[in-house]
Amino acid sequence: MGTWIVIAIVVIVVGWLVLTYNGLVTARNRTQEAWSEIDVELKRRHDLIPNLVSTAQGYMGHERGTLEAVTNARAAAVSAGASGDPAKIGQAENMLSQSLRSLFAVSENYPDLKAISAFTNLQETLTATEDKIEFSRRFYNGNVRDYNIKLQTLPTSLIAGALGFKPFAFFQADEGDRAVPQVNFGPTASSGPPTLGSSGPPPATGSSGPPIQS
Repeated sequence: MGTWIVIAIVVIVVGWLVLTYNGLVTARNRTQEAWSEIDVELKRRHDLIPNLVSTAQGYMGHERGTLEAVTNARAAAVSAGASGDPAKIGQAENMLSQSLRSLFAVSENYPDLKAISAFTNLQETLTATEDKIEFSRRFYNGNVRDYNIKLQTLPTSLIAGALGFKPFAFFQADEGDRAVPQVNFGPTASSGPPTLGSSGPPPATGSSGPPIQS
């Protein structure tokens, strides 16, 4: 009788371990997939910006500072992507969003530029991409929340670390990104945010997944 009890306990424990492990793998994969969606949209935005700046340069000669701010912000965002740090990535992408909003606000003062279909099409595409990034960010953060809760609650927290599972960091939107950007219509506009220290392209789609929280 005692032997059967021991066997039953072992079966229950092994079954729980298998179910817990499979559940964590599923949650981790969903989080990585959500991160890849953010990565795709960020890359799309980064690729569109040079064409936008190039189109605007011929009509906004007196707004060199605004155009440089966009270019510098894009470079900072691309560099931050290589760091794998969601705080750096989020900060750089927020600065890029603000510089784009400043550019679009300044462009309203140039009717000839607004009449160029190439510029308006790029503006509409970038605006749509912003919306997709926001949707992907919320989707990713929801998956991070669910995954991290699994890791931090008992009894899963007792074995998650031993099985190699680590929490992911949230991709936060900065409060400054929600504020209306300050637009300077003069030729001495700021040259943009400082470039982050890291360099290289953002994480490739389908890579190891979102940055792990330290």
